[in-house]
Amino acid sequence: MSEDLSSSAQEDLTNPAFPVPENLAGQIAITSLDRIYNWSRRSSVWPMMFGLACCAIEMICTAASRYDFSRFGMEVMRPSPRQADLMIVSGTVTKKMIPQIVRLYNQMPEPKYVLSMGACSSGGGPFKEGYNVVSGVDKFVPVDVYVTGCPPTPQALLHGLIKLQEKIDKQSVLSADWYKPGAEAPIPVPLLGPDLVDPRDFPDFGAKLKAQQERAAAAAAAVAE
Repeated sequence: MSEDLSSSAQEDLTNPAFPVPENLAGQIAITSLDRIYNWSRRSSVWPMMFGLACCAIEMICTAASRYDFSRFGMEVMRPSPRQADLMIVSGTVTKKMIPQIVRLYNQMPEPKYVLSMGACSSGGGPFKEGYNVVSGVDKFVPVDVYVTGCPPTPQALLHGLIKLQEKIDKQSVLSADWYKPGAEAPIPVPLLGPDLVDPRDFPDFGAKLKAQQERAAAAAAAVAE
C-alpha cells in the first residue's frame, strides 16, 4: 500500500499526530477510514469497455503495454455496466447513440464516474451543432473529468484518470451521495424520433405522448371507416 501513497501520506502514516509509544514507532500505521476506503477505490477503478470513434483508439493505446494503465489498477475493462464504475465516453456522441449511453449509465452501480474523452464528447467537436451529433455528453449524464484533445493522447487520458483519483481521494463516506437514504432516480432515457427528445424537458411528456398516440389511433380509425 505504501508504494501507492504520496510521500506526504506516507509521512502521516509513519509519524501520526496521535501519540504512539516509542517501542511501537515505525511498526504501526494510524489513518482514517476515508483514506483506506478511498485508496481501495482509487486503486481499482474498472472502466466500461466501449468506444465511439477515433478517441477509442487512443484509449486502447493507453491500455496497451507502452502506457499500461494497469499501473493504476484499471486493467480490468468490463464489458458489462453492472461490473464497471467508470464510463469513458471516448468519441463522437450521436443522437442515435446517446439513449444507449444513458441506459448503460443507469445500469452502472454506485459509486460511478464519467470521463469525457475528447472534443466531440465534451462539446460536439468539429461536428458541433450538426444535425446528428449531441453538443456535449454532459447535457445528459454528469461528467466528473474532461480530457481535452482531438483526439487526446494516451498521456492526456492518463492525466484525466489521475485527476479522477484525486477527486476520489477527497470524498468521504459521511457525505457520499450513494450512502444517503433514498434511491437515486435513474436519468430518463432520451427518445429518438425525427429528432432527439429529452424527457426532462417535458415534465408531462408521458401524458402528451399518450394523447398523441390516442389522436393517431382515432385518425387511423376514421380513415379506415
